[in-house]
Amino acid sequence: MVDTAGVTYEPWVMLLGPRVFLTRSRTHTSLLAPSSRGPLTGNRRASGPSEKGLAKRGALAFQSSRMKPMRFSLGMLTGLLLLSATGCRSVYYAAWEQFGVEKRDLLKKAVIAARDEQKEASEQFKDAMTRLREITRFDGGKLEAAYRELKGDAEDAEARAGAVRERIREVEHVSRDLFAEWEKEIGQIGTAKLRAGSEQQLRETRRRYDEMHTALTRAEQSMTPVLAQLKDYSLYLKHSVNAAAIASLKGEAADIQAEIGKLLSDMNASIAKADEFVRQMEGGK
Repeated sequence: MVDTAGVTYEPWVMLLGPRVFLTRSRTHTSLLAPSSRGPLTGNRRASGPSEKGLAKRGALAFQSSRMKPMRFSLGMLTGLLLLSATGCRSVYYAAWEQFGVEKRDLLKKAVIAARDEQKEASEQFKDAMTRLREITRFDGGKLEAAYRELKGDAEDAEARAGAVRERIREVEHVSRDLFAEWEKEIGQIGTAKLRAGSEQQLRETRRRYDEMHTALTRAEQSMTPVLAQLKDYSLYLKHSVNAAAIASLKGEAADIQAEIGKLLSDMNASIAKADEFVRQMEGGK
């Protein structure tokens, strides 16, 4: 979050300044409401300020405004998030740069967000594993309720996994843009010694990033078989919720628990690599 003129804003609120920010006085207009006066009209570009000019105007508007933000609709929020994943990323970066936030800072934030999302997901998978252990030891009582709890855990795990994937994609987007910009700017350094030093820093940062990214994607891939098995287990129980069915699935439940154990190990390794990458970006060892 960024504190501007005493008001704290979430990063996604500041993508395009006044074009996407609504106040209680309705002073600003929404990006999702096409206007001939705005920089974007439907799928084509209309006459208006440049992207950098728009971002600067947005930054100045935030700095001078003390009005509280209104609640965004789901459609508006979706549109805002799409901006950072489409051709409007240049506007997204330009807006952040007005606050002194560079791509390097955004990469660090994206890595931290991916790490935190993995922590949340690992807790959800732990809950699912605990539920599996409980249900396979079930010897009577409300089997239907136990099944529904397991089904809910499986669905929650699926949702968490989706959030982890989205965070990892954002890390990939920002890192790609950062490294491309870095390479381009190295060519603008006239002093040979400084240029060589920047090239060395780029190689080292890329190496550390590749190590972290490998751990991230390994954990991401480990989620797939676990989610598939949880779904299969839940669907089987849905059609036959009784003690005999649960007894017949004890072997399957043990396999799923083993897969979850491997997943948690991969996630812990990924979280550790993310922590290490962030520390190094902050100048730590």
